[in-house]
Amino acid sequence: MPSSSINKDLQAERDKCSFDKKEFTLWWVGGKEKLKEKEDLEQFFANDPEFHNDPPIHFLSHKELYEETIRQSTAIFRKVRKFHEDRGNGDPSNYMSILGGLLGNGIIRQGNPLGIHFAMFVPALLGHGSPEQQAEWLPRALKCQMLGTYAQTELGHGTFLRGLETTATYDEKTKEFVLQSPTLSSYKWWPGGLAHTANYCVVMAQLFSKGKSHGIQPFIVQLRDEESHMPLKGITIGEIGNKLGMNGVNNGFLGFDQVRIPRKNMLMKNAKLLEDGTFVKPPSQALTYGTMMFVRVVICRDMAAYLSKAVTIAVRYSAVRRQSHINPNEPEVQVIDHLTQQYKLFPALAKSVIFKLASDNLWEMYNQVTSELDKGDLERLPELHAVACCLKAITTADAATGVEVCRLACGGHGYMTCSNFYGTYGMVTAACTYEGENTVLLLQTARYLLKAWLQAQRGQELVPTVQYLARFLSSNNRRVDWDDSISGIIRSLQTVAAGKLRLAAEHIEQRQKAGATQEEATNQTSIELARTADAHCRAFLVQSGYEMIEKACQTASPELARVLRSLYHLYTYDEALKALGDLLRFTTISESDINRLQAKLEATLAELRPNAVGIVDSFDLPDDVLGSPLGAYDGNVYERLYEEAKKSPLNQEPVNQSFHKYLKPFMKSSL
Repeated sequence: MPSSSINKDLQAERDKCSFDKKEFTLWWVGGKEKLKEKEDLEQFFANDPEFHNDPPIHFLSHKELYEETIRQSTAIFRKVRKFHEDRGNGDPSNYMSILGGLLGNGIIRQGNPLGIHFAMFVPALLGHGSPEQQAEWLPRALKCQMLGTYAQTELGHGTFLRGLETTATYDEKTKEFVLQSPTLSSYKWWPGGLAHTANYCVVMAQLFSKGKSHGIQPFIVQLRDEESHMPLKGITIGEIGNKLGMNGVNNGFLGFDQVRIPRKNMLMKNAKLLEDGTFVKPPSQALTYGTMMFVRVVICRDMAAYLSKAVTIAVRYSAVRRQSHINPNEPEVQVIDHLTQQYKLFPALAKSVIFKLASDNLWEMYNQVTSELDKGDLERLPELHAVACCLKAITTADAATGVEVCRLACGGHGYMTCSNFYGTYGMVTAACTYEGENTVLLLQTARYLLKAWLQAQRGQELVPTVQYLARFLSSNNRRVDWDDSISGIIRSLQTVAAGKLRLAAEHIEQRQKAGATQEEATNQTSIELARTADAHCRAFLVQSGYEMIEKACQTASPELARVLRSLYHLYTYDEALKALGDLLRFTTISESDINRLQAKLEATLAELRPNAVGIVDSFDLPDDVLGSPLGAYDGNVYERLYEEAKKSPLNQEPVNQSFHKYLKPFMKSSL
């Protein structure tokens, strides 16, 4: 077994840390109470034999993996319930944070089939169900007396919701809806837990009544008998098969053949259907997609968490691994001393922090807008939707790239499944397509930006996230003077976004004048529009990160404030350098300016180098959550890798049967 002593190189890194790691941790997790609950939960699950897989789960077959995942997920639910009952707190929201967070993923490495129940089924009941419907369904859902999923995506349609083909036709005589999958492409495809786990689901379907279509509406549908778990009449259901990752989630397909449900099963908090088939529109069609906005907020937070996990593994490994010489006459150096390694890892470290702060910011916006919606105020709903769309797209794409860079930074050992980069990448890259494919989401944000551009041109008041457009217009659209201060970089990145938006709007107008319809012109300009939304989001992240970091620094110690600002500065310089082509188009940046910006980035890498291990330690991720011999707290990488290798089923016997069945006869036959 690995030695209990700390690797000397890793300990030396900890000794040089310049700030109080406990202070960082308290800020990171949100205070003493949240830290205590986090530590209590981790301790509650630590060393529980129910959650230790022997052999490791990646050696199991697909069927065995699902069965083991179900065993563990029900065990987690029971343990979380007991944890909170013992403390007199039965808040069911805690189940979601455990089942869907890093701790849940640390216990169940390939995803939890019950996670979607808490992440989408319960929020859908809250977001779409009337008070009467919530009273009927929520108590059972929160106690897991029924298990649900959220069936939206279809085999032939995903992000384009208006194209969904599943129908729910109202029968006025029986006061029922008839659900139908008219084509193979209309089969629901992808919902987590749908295949063999859930017995209910919220189905998004095209509502028809009185011969008219009323668009996509949510319906609660029973899929399986509550006692036998057999599929009900008219239900075709199963699993979609093996995937790049998340193979414990039990993603499924679902088809309907004249399945009847009562009228009360249409969730009617927003839109309503009266007994006579009269449709009552919701105050805003966007309310129908409230569950998706909630999930996108959660996704942004998850991306920060998964990236912090990957970078913790890679930074610790890079402090332990020694490779190559810098000075020929001196010993091999720690990999983390190579500037190229720092540039691989430290921007990912900074993004972990900035993405977390952006998700906190988005969460505050979501709660504020949701509160306004309850009062009938829809004014800021489009802004929230636009920000949630582009943030989901950028954070998932950057996190997926960041995890892969961290894996590559660990060389060959990072390629091993036990390093847990493979599993982490599978979780992160999946988010690039679920709950809205990223390019489509960027185009949705761009559509909002085009409307904001028209408002700015008319001199109308703009919401906070697009107020920079008014400043751009007041400057007569000219190239902004380059200034490499933080405020200068923010202004320059906003100018890039505004300049791209201006050009995209002009090109749409030109194409329309040349004979294209508005839709055709928009499609022909879509590359520009997606890049515009990307630039808008990155400018938002840089500005939001600055505001949130400065807010934190007001109460932080000088030592911690210095580290937080260094992380933010690195993120900002890196974003600016990656946008050089755009900065050359829309600002007065020169070659000497670029050289100075590069020097600033390299100086910030040097500032962070002594504190890199201290920062990842402050993320406070236990070894059970990291699940990687490369990133264990003690740094005994090689001992742990050897122990993992010995767990392979192929190493449980000195000679595999294939030798006698195939190899030996093959070798003898050539005599």
